[in-house]
Amino acid sequence: MDRTLTFGPALLAPFLALSLAWPGAQAQALDDPTRPPAALWAPTTAAPVVAARPQLQSVLISTQPGGRRLAVIDGQTVKVGGKVGDAVVTEIHDTAVVLRRGKSLETFKLYPSSKTDNKTGRKTDRKQE
Repeated sequence: MDRTLTFGPALLAPFLALSLAWPGAQAQALDDPTRPPAALWAPTTAAPVVAARPQLQSVLISTQPGGRRLAVIDGQTVKVGGKVGDAVVTEIHDTAVVLRRGKSLETFKLYPSSKTDNKTGRKTDRKQE
């Protein structure tokens, strides 16, 4: 019995030394899952990127005959005759809005038929009557 008591502490000391020396046994710092990404905290020196063309986000049409027609373009609510930058809203349809810049008309679709419709600057050159 005397031998088992001295044998236990003799093995305990090396295991204790190994567990303290093992890097995986030490506590590691955990990232906060609610913390925003580091990219949001990095200082930016460049000016914010502004879209080259307005983006049609929503169209609101009243169900009553002759009711209001509104469009949300770049977060701004406009009606026919309203201004978006230097353009004037001339028509609001169910899924599109027509803007006039000078003599040219541009159609912005709510659901573009392809990825390039609202990026390439398609214009409809209709003459005003």
